[in-house]
Amino acid sequence: MPYEIIIKHAADRVLRRLTPAERLRITGKIDLLGLNPDEPKLDIKRPQGENFYRLRVGDWRVIFDRQDVVKVITIEKN
Repeated sequence: MPYEIIIKHAADRVLRRLTPAERLRITGKIDLLGLNPDEPKLDIKRPQGENFYRLRVGDWRVIFDRQDVVKVITIEKN
C-alpha cells in the first residue's frame, strides 16, 4: 500500500518557484518515494544523529519525515 504524501507549505512554496522541468523531476521522485520509500534506486539517507531523511534529486535535497505505522511521508522542505 502506498504512503500518503503531505507537502508542507514552505516546501510547496519552493516547488512553485522552480522551473517546470525541475518541479516535474522532483515531484516525480516524491511520487516514487510514496510508492516505495525503501526503493534502492532512490538516493535516500538518514543523516547521522538526525530524525529526518533526505532524498537527493540532482542539486536539490528533499527533507522528509517517514511514519511507517500510518504510512505517511511529510515533505518538510527542499
